[in-house]
Amino acid sequence: MPQSSSNRDFVREFLSYIQVEKGLAANTLQSYARDIAKLQRCAEKSGKPIENLERKDLREWISAMSREGLAPSSVSRAVSAARGFFRFLMLDGHIKRHPAEDLNTPQRRSYLPRFLTEEEIEALMAAPDVSTDEGVRDRALLELMYATGVRVSEAVGLRTSDVDVHAGLVGCHGKGNKQRCVPIGKSAIHWLQQYLRVRKRLGSETKPQLFLHRGRALTRQDAWTIIKKHAVKAGVPEISPHTLRHSFATHLLQHGADSRSVQALLGHSDISTTQIYTHITDMHMRKTYDRFHPRARAAGKDK
Repeated sequence: MPQSSSNRDFVREFLSYIQVEKGLAANTLQSYARDIAKLQRCAEKSGKPIENLERKDLREWISAMSREGLAPSSVSRAVSAARGFFRFLMLDGHIKRHPAEDLNTPQRRSYLPRFLTEEEIEALMAAPDVSTDEGVRDRALLELMYATGVRVSEAVGLRTSDVDVHAGLVGCHGKGNKQRCVPIGKSAIHWLQQYLRVRKRLGSETKPQLFLHRGRALTRQDAWTIIKKHAVKAGVPEISPHTLRHSFATHLLQHGADSRSVQALLGHSDISTTQIYTHITDMHMRKTYDRFHPRARAAGKDK
């Protein structure tokens, strides 16, 4: 049987290491813990301590996850966590060979994020009833998320001190506790000012969080519910908080922004993550051309 106490120590040391060294957010750390737990189950089935797993064990582990119906992206993420774990064991001298190096993972499915058209954004923004305090808050939340492209966790984590409506700037705390400053336009500034006037009626003024709900800070689940509710009212189906982030990036590129600037605004560490939006705009241009150019679909004819 695997030495479970040793396994737990190694895993605990690894999770502590990545938390301190990489400054990972709590949600990311939980994802690592879940993926390494899958690796622990693999070790238990093989009858080996986790540090003694070999390449063939890991190949079987990958196959088993695929047979269980895990999405290719989930398998790839688990393998990435395993690579980090074994790299940590090598750095600490617990193992001499890296069994997860260059492991093949299932091909990810082609994925293009869903985004709203500018007309759908207008309908969504008009959905909250701004004659109520909650409606003003919801409008300010929607405007800010679309104006900045922040993640929902970043939006609900904002403090009043992070927002400078006079300078038109928002300070975001992103993944890995990385900070970035994002500009906001006149529409978002207007609705944030309206919201700040009624904010004290939604909770204690002493609370540092910007968005409040029934006397407490707004949660990710609250934000999700708010967006879903107004999407239904606006006739915009099947969207999530991340749809606003996708729409922000896509519309910037469609209107001529360069991908490096969009990368900085989104807080992406790798430009390749941002470039998926370039693929979306390319497809959009192709569809527009095919739809409106008079000879886009006409076969050439000799006179």
